[in-house]
Amino acid sequence: MSLLIKDTTREEREQIIRQSLDCGGGCENCSSCWLGGGNPFEMYQDYIDGKKEIAQINGEYRARLQRG
Repeated sequence: MSLLIKDTTREEREQIIRQSLDCGGGCENCSSCWLGGGNPFEMYQDYIDGKKEIAQINGEYRARLQRG
């Protein structure tokens, strides 16, 4: 299954993000938000809205981490 915006509906993208971010442990067991990631669902909102691909969002996040 393609994850590209052109191959998915908004609803499918929302489901992709939900499934991808569901670690099963609940947010209380995750420190991603505290490590500068922010709310992971907000981070991928541009993908859900069809504005940016997942790879682009991940690349921008990595670049921010490297700049410190």
